[in-house]
Order: sequence, then structure tokens, then C-alpha cells
Amino acid sequence: MSVTSVSRLLVMLLFSASGLAAQSSDLSNRIDAWRQQNELRLLSQFADFLSMPNVASNLEDVRRNADWIITEFRKRDLPAQLLTLPEVPPVVYAEWRAKNATRTVVLYAHYDGQPVVAENWASDPWKPVLRSGLPGRNAQEIDPASLRERPDPEWRLYARSAGDDKMAIIGMFAAIDAMRSAGIEPSVNIKFFFEGEEERGSPNLAKILNKYRTLLQADAWLLCDGPVHQSRKMLLYFGARGITGMEMTVYGPSRPLHSGHYGNWAPNPISELIDLMSRMRNSDGDILIPNFFDEVVPISAAERAALKSAPDQEKSLMHELALGRKEGKGKRLEELIMLPAVNFKGIRSGSVGAKARNAIQTSATASIGFRLVPNQTPASVREHVETFLRDAGYHIIYDEPDAATRRAHKRLVRLKWGNGYPPARTRLDHPLATSLINVIRTARGEVVTIPTTGGSIPMYLFQDIMKAPVVVVPIANHDNNQHAENENIRLQNLWDGIKVYAGIMVDLGKYWQ
Repeated sequence: MSVTSVSRLLVMLLFSASGLAAQSSDLSNRIDAWRQQNELRLLSQFADFLSMPNVASNLEDVRRNADWIITEFRKRDLPAQLLTLPEVPPVVYAEWRAKNATRTVVLYAHYDGQPVVAENWASDPWKPVLRSGLPGRNAQEIDPASLRERPDPEWRLYARSAGDDKMAIIGMFAAIDAMRSAGIEPSVNIKFFFEGEEERGSPNLAKILNKYRTLLQADAWLLCDGPVHQSRKMLLYFGARGITGMEMTVYGPSRPLHSGHYGNWAPNPISELIDLMSRMRNSDGDILIPNFFDEVVPISAAERAALKSAPDQEKSLMHELALGRKEGKGKRLEELIMLPAVNFKGIRSGSVGAKARNAIQTSATASIGFRLVPNQTPASVREHVETFLRDAGYHIIYDEPDAATRRAHKRLVRLKWGNGYPPARTRLDHPLATSLINVIRTARGEVVTIPTTGGSIPMYLFQDIMKAPVVVVPIANHDNNQHAENENIRLQNLWDGIKVYAGIMVDLGKYWQ
């Protein structure tokens, strides 16, 4: 091809991209106009959905949520079904076929939620409440029925799963309604895959994917879960850390002992556990377990460039969270989540305050989580941890010891490992990545791209089983309190999410040629 031909081709591509951007801008305006007319109805529908308990361990509640979603798909004349296994929360599956589409994309979300400790909430977690801000900051409770004008986009709707992850499902339904109201068709075939046990670690997801592999074939999976960037800019994650964890128990005397009579003689399991944990991880976040980084793949030049371009929110985050210091020896959050982590989730032994006793306890237990990066696996982490414990002089057991076992070993540790799953990552230069960036930039503005998310989702299953690239497209506010009390969704994040989902459905096939 001649230089002149190349130049002409570049000009044609530029005009094509410019034309797409103009069309997409018009789409965004039309989606906004529809949403502004329907905000109160959307909030009412969202509140109905949130009022149904959905704790992942309660199969009856989860199935009730699945039936609600099936009904909503059928109201929109989209074929929907439950993908099932015996005694397993079902996956809700639906399709929206597009005329002349050459690409098929799966939009993933999950409709199950974390357990609640109701007394820690400012209101009933299953009775959605609209507030003008965060609890304890002069936020006023607002009755949606009393509103005669559009709600303030800074207001927040509070309920379990408001931010994680029912808002994604409501956002997709709204995007479908807005597109149909405007007479706009998708440019890609859409498959909807809504999981019902993500908050339990997706123990049956691989079985579902294998059983329905033919039905679920697609060019890409977009996981619609998680928060946007702390700067409130839209965010794309191209990977997720893996996860595994364990409970570690060390032992003292067979019965509690008077700390005056036996202190400094009988081994104190709390002291022993704290000492052991401090040899695994220090207070600056450094992992001290030998060979723990053997499988870790170095950060690439492209990934470093993406990290460097992300907005720096360190100071504002520290202020927001009342932190006087941070871990990581000066590295930014975005870089630290590219590394593995050892997190101490909790310690159980004895009591504090008025219930504290002058006694040496019989045992002490720590719950420890490990976040994994490529090419670590749960098996490789387990191997390094157990080698470290043996080298530290501990005899490892996996069941509760009897008296003879306790007498036979100077140092005894019981391990109870969870299953976990490995990390995954999609290349930043994949055509899907550049197409998504263009789509979301047009729909919402500047896009922050991060090679991996700090949290863990079973992203690797979609890559390994479905053989398709995977990207995470979150819409929730970064301060949505997911997994904790007073979980919430900022209304503007939901409004933005509707535009983003509509943009993906309408424009992705045009950009991803």
C-alpha cells in the first residue's frame, strides 16, 4: 500500500471515529432525557428489588430474587431462563439478539448479597431508605412519595446490595427501556448472566459454565461489579487478584490457667500467634514469608504507564478515611494492588474489657486472607506458607488435636484452608479494551484504566473455560460500603451506569470491528 493510500485510510478512519463519537453523543443525550423523566419510577423499582433479602446462603431467598429478575426480562419480551444445578442458587440467563451483529457480549452481574448485622445499620437493611447524604453527617431521610421534582443526584439509596450488585441489574433494565423508548437497537448480541452465589465465592460457577458452555459462547465477558475510581471517574479493570485464605490455630494448655501462677511458664497461645503472624507480614505490608514472590510476574511497561496515568487520590483518600499514615513505603494504591497481599482478618482468643480474665488461654486462632497476582495459585501459596511454618518449628495438623498430639509437639499449628481461586488479567492492548475505552469515554467522559482490581472475582473461570477476554466495568460509588453496614448507591452513579450500559449495547459493535 502506498503512503498516499495509507494517508487516505487514516483520514477515513478519523472521519469514521468522529462520526461514531457524534452519534454516541446524541445517544447519551437521549438516554439522559429518558432517565430524567423516569427517575422516580426507577427508584421505586430499585427499592422493590432491594426489599427482597438475598443472603447467598439462604437458597429460598435467592431463588425469590431470581424469579423477580426473570419476570422483569419477560416484561421486556426478552427470552429468559434459569441455569440450574441441584440445590445451587440459579443463574438468571437472558438474550437480546441484534440484527446483523458480528459480536456477542455477555454482561455479568450477581444478585446475591452479603449477610447483615442489622443492629449496626442506621435503618433496616431490607427496607430501602433514601437519604440526602451519609449517616451521621446531618443526612435527612427522604420519602420518595413526597417528591414533586427530580431527586438530587448526590442523594443515596441505602440497603443491602444497593451497591454490590443489584444496581448493575437495575441499570441494565433501565438501559434497555431507554433504548427501546428511543427506537435504538443494540450493535452486539447481548447475553445476560446474573449469578446467585458470588458472595459465597462462586463455588459452583465452573460447573455452570461447563454445563451450559455452548449456550454461553461469546466474544467477550464484561463483569459489571465493583466501584468506580475514587476520583468518581469511570473505571475499567482488566484483571482481578486471586484469593485464598486459612484459619490458623496455635495451642496452649489443655485448660485455662491462672496467669499469676503459670504465666511465664505455660506457653501463651495469644503471644505465640502474634509472634507467628508478625513473621508473616510486618506493619508496612511487606510479606516476609520466604519464596512467596517466586511465581509473581513483574509489572509490564504498559501496565506501569496505565498506573501512572491514573488520578492520584492518595491525599484525599487518607483524609476521607482519617489515616495518619499508609502502608507500602510510598507506593500508590494502584501499584500496591498489583502486588500480592497478606491480610489479617481477625483474631479469636480470650476477651477484652470487662470480660477479660487473668488467664492463659487454651488456644488462639487467626483468620488470614491472601490476595494473589499472576502467576500465583492457591496451591503455590499454600505450599510456601506451610513450608514457612515447618521451618519455624511447627508441626502442622488439619483436625482438632487430642491430648497425646498436643504433648508430642513443642509447637503445634492447625490449618483450615479455604478453596480460593487464581488471578486473571486481560491484555491492555486487546481490541476489546480500546473499543470499550472509546465507548465509555463518549458515554461518560474520562476513563481510568487499571490493569487489575484489588478485590477478587473468579475472572479466571471465564478465560479458562469460555476462552474469551474479560473486562470489569464497575459503576458503583467508591464509598458504597459494600459488605458492611449502611451499604448505599449514590444516585448519580446509577444514572451514569445507565448511560454506560446503553453505550456498550449500542456502540461496542461499531467500534469493535
